[in-house]
Amino acid sequence: MFTPAVAAEQARDGSRDNYAKMAARPAPAGLTAAEADFIQSRDSFYLATVTETGWPYVQHRGGPQGFLKVLSPTRIGFADFRGNRQFISTGNLKTDDRAALFLMDYPNRRRLKILARSKIVPASQDHALSDILAISGGGRIERLFTFEIEAFDWNCPQFITPRFTAAELETSIGPKFADLEAENAALRARLAALGE
Repeated sequence: MFTPAVAAEQARDGSRDNYAKMAARPAPAGLTAAEADFIQSRDSFYLATVTETGWPYVQHRGGPQGFLKVLSPTRIGFADFRGNRQFISTGNLKTDDRAALFLMDYPNRRRLKILARSKIVPASQDHALSDILAISGGGRIERLFTFEIEAFDWNCPQFITPRFTAAELETSIGPKFADLEAENAALRARLAALGE
């Protein structure tokens, strides 16, 4: 990602030395267990593609936790089900197979960026892969998206605002909230008994 124009901006800003050291480190050969676990625990991600006219396009993709699957240390994929039938990402990836995936963990302020080359095949053409990428309750799979990873990077947690899904709130705050509700009810009862 550190193209000559980016490196020039870093040099102007005084941050180039730090990023040059980072860029000089050997790149991992593929995903480690940490990335694989992170990817497979997501219930959504953002997919960036480029239109034929050169415009970036970002789409939110979601499903049950684990719908984005790690197929190998350098390959991930998901099953695509019937949606709004606009096919913007699909069309974009058929003319330019480059994609960027942005995976967020808002509660823990973590994000993983992935650069990859995509491949899209009709589900009827690869039954074995379709079986691997299938998710329960997903419906009829229309196509399969796979991504050959060319690069990935954990991004700085600065300015990630923690956000929680309803399920995360229920499991992490739910028991504490139930205790607070019980204490609040007991206090109200005591106040009522005192005539206040």
